[in-house]
Amino acid sequence: MSIVDRNLALSRSRSSLHLSKGLRAGLPILSFGIALLVNVLLPSRQDVELLPYRILLLAFLVFFAIRIPLGRLNAKGYQKALHDSPFYLVLGFVLAIWDVLTTKLDLLPLPFVPGLAQIVSVMVDDADTLLLSTAYSLRLLVIGFLIGSFIGIVLGVLIGWYRKWSYWMFPVLKVMGVIPATALIPIVMILVPSSFYAAVLLIVIAVCFPVAFMTSVGIANVQNTYFEAARTLGADERFLIFRVAIPGAMPSIFTGIYTATGISFATLVVSEMIGARAGLGWYINWAKGWSDYAKVYASIIIMAVTFSIVMAIVFRVRDRVLRWQKGLVK
Repeated sequence: MSIVDRNLALSRSRSSLHLSKGLRAGLPILSFGIALLVNVLLPSRQDVELLPYRILLLAFLVFFAIRIPLGRLNAKGYQKALHDSPFYLVLGFVLAIWDVLTTKLDLLPLPFVPGLAQIVSVMVDDADTLLLSTAYSLRLLVIGFLIGSFIGIVLGVLIGWYRKWSYWMFPVLKVMGVIPATALIPIVMILVPSSFYAAVLLIVIAVCFPVAFMTSVGIANVQNTYFEAARTLGADERFLIFRVAIPGAMPSIFTGIYTATGISFATLVVSEMIGARAGLGWYINWAKGWSDYAKVYASIIIMAVTFSIVMAIVFRVRDRVLRWQKGLVK
């Protein structure tokens, strides 16, 4: 085979590879397009406003159509589009099947399993209340999470560094850490009559113990050679704590924060169902009382999206702080 033939074969293989990748990246367009056609072409047996759901599907189609050419300009973005493609392909078919079983054929029982069109319509009609509830939940979560994380880190450093603190507090940490914060609701409501501050206290408790435990473990596991080297260079105790112990324990601290984030979400929802006047948990409880399960599903979806964004922010901060680990830890 001549050099020209080899180059021609190589270029053909590359072009076929790019074509296959392009088809794979465009698979979500197929599934979401089918979901849109199913909603438009099949007659509906349920009396539901379909326009908001169709606009949502169309927005997804535009997003996937724009993502492919833009992704080619960025290798990392294009690889992410290829990686996410199978998931969105299946998601589009799931939406189509759910739409057929509910809105189109009315096979699943109402009001317990509403159609997606009904859920999206509720999001549009009740947007003001949902946005206000999301803002209340985020305010409560941020306040409780920040206070709990701060107390947990301070307590964990004291337990991990000082033996007396470890002797007296570590058993308490092990005992109280396994008790769900929601189990303390009756006691907290007696101590703090205000529903808002009681919810904040519950989130603080839920966050504090896992963060304190992992911080103390991280401080205790820092290698002694680091401290010996610092002492040789004349470091005092303050330098050892803030420049050696805490940075060395950062991976464990973020593990505790990650664990506490999930626990704080559950605590937030439960605490808002008891005496709160706003919030996503309150909204779910209120909608359940009226058997309006479309609103329940709508608030759950908004809650999942909101909390996913919060988790993404936590991971971004962790990656920023622990960027020195890149290439060392898989």
